[in-house]
Amino acid sequence: MRNILIIGGTKGIGKAIVDLLVNENNVICMSRNSTEFSHNNYSHITFDSIDDEFPDFEKVDTLIYCPGSINLKPISSLSVEDFRKDFEINVIGAVKAIKKYIPLLKKGFNPSILLFSTVATKLGMPYHASVSASKSAIDGIVKTLGAELAPKIRINAIAPTLTKTELASKILRNDKVVENMIERHPLKKILSPEEVAKMSEFLISENASSISGQIINMDAGIVSFKS
Repeated sequence: MRNILIIGGTKGIGKAIVDLLVNENNVICMSRNSTEFSHNNYSHITFDSIDDEFPDFEKVDTLIYCPGSINLKPISSLSVEDFRKDFEINVIGAVKAIKKYIPLLKKGFNPSILLFSTVATKLGMPYHASVSASKSAIDGIVKTLGAELAPKIRINAIAPTLTKTELASKILRNDKVVENMIERHPLKKILSPEEVAKMSEFLISENASSISGQIINMDAGIVSFKS
């Protein structure tokens, strides 16, 4: 069984990944939120990726960093502190985790790292300046470390469009908004966390052994197609 460390795995996409992987892997989840989830292969550590010291482990085969933010405001309303906070959550936390666990990953079985970007780094979207800036840094990290850590450790990212999670609930606030969002996407849908989890499972598996340094768009066509 592989040893998979998931940071931010109690809600949304992270929780869907845990649910998908826990039956066949040893899963350690680190998050600020407590959880009642229980499984013989699962352990939880209450943890803040910004303020807390990353703990030591004996083995880590895969690192998945899920924390993110959706801080949508016009540039006139975004403060420098907003940019700083989003960068801390999306980028600095991921960098700290990678630096901490690279020595273990180098000794791991089929070692890989999975991060999360956003379609907003590819498509100009109003009110996304802060989140797009920080997630663009994630794109750069993935490409750079893909080259730097080859051939031993693979690193990729998934860039989802709007996904039905608690984090997105303020955007998907009523049926009319949901309908409008669906219509904006050429495939006439928005993502479920379970879809993203399945892509995550593939990218950390041996089936993706030739894939590294890639940002995988799960965009329901909004970036790729003209609607």
